[in-house]
Amino acid sequence: MRIGYTLMTEQAGPRELVEHAGLAEQAGFDFEVMSDHYSPWLDEQGHAPYAWSVLGAVTQATERVELMTYVTCPTVRYHPAVVAQKAATVQLLSGNRFTLGIGAGENLNEHVVGRGWPPVNVRHELLREAVEIISQLFDGGYVNYSGQHFRVDSAKLWDLPEQRVPIAVAVSGGQSVRTFAPLADAMVATEPDASLSQEWDVFQGGPSRKIGQLPICWDTDRDAAIERAHEQFRWFGGGWKVNAELPGTAGFAGATQFVRPEDVAAQIPCGPDVGPVVEAVAKFREAGFTDLALVQIGGDHQSEFLDFAKGELLPALR
Repeated sequence: MRIGYTLMTEQAGPRELVEHAGLAEQAGFDFEVMSDHYSPWLDEQGHAPYAWSVLGAVTQATERVELMTYVTCPTVRYHPAVVAQKAATVQLLSGNRFTLGIGAGENLNEHVVGRGWPPVNVRHELLREAVEIISQLFDGGYVNYSGQHFRVDSAKLWDLPEQRVPIAVAVSGGQSVRTFAPLADAMVATEPDASLSQEWDVFQGGPSRKIGQLPICWDTDRDAAIERAHEQFRWFGGGWKVNAELPGTAGFAGATQFVRPEDVAAQIPCGPDVGPVVEAVAKFREAGFTDLALVQIGGDHQSEFLDFAKGELLPALR
């Protein structure tokens, strides 16, 4: 299993994220993923820079690690033709180190353009058309597309990388797996669900990349780690069926007002010990995931965590 690092835009500013990217590469992580949000989940997180500008800078601050969006919604806030252009540009800047991770999105980030928030079945229709448009643009030449939701008129990517940008799609159940496995290169999921992995490989026609994500909160003081995880990551326990629908930080604060610190600690490895992290990572490996990106909770606690990762965590995981 390849171990990655998450550049979480909801908890750090753009300059800090670029610095963290370089440090994570030096620490020995295999790849780095970046969230693409217009808003943090909770006010306490406090950040939301534009991911694609940061990614451009990160391509120049790193040399080796693969880069990836985890994930971009190419349907409401962005048009898929524009996402294809951005992805191709980042692939060129990075020297073929970029994977485009996309998903159906959350109300939190997409409602800001005033187009409303469609029901989940429509969101999947939108995402399917978006994948088709992006793939056609990656093929080169002029693209015309007339779908139920999107139209593209004589669009062409004038700067295409020699190595095609891989597309990874976030899935949450059998319906999304059956829809997107034939269209994508890799699977994204946040739960170590073996059935998703197995079904994905069936509809892919063979084994392929499956990329997960695991939040942790490292600190030399376990109580401080639990307090920070509760403050900044208590939204995580709601599950994506809830998280995709709430429109703002006030909604997430209200929905999680009765979540206790011990509830968060039961789901997220907290504290200085390697063991709980290794156990949590093993669940993804056993579920068939090939890649796992770790999230260190707390934007001000990245450099210390990366020292810990280099000296103890990554060797233990490997």
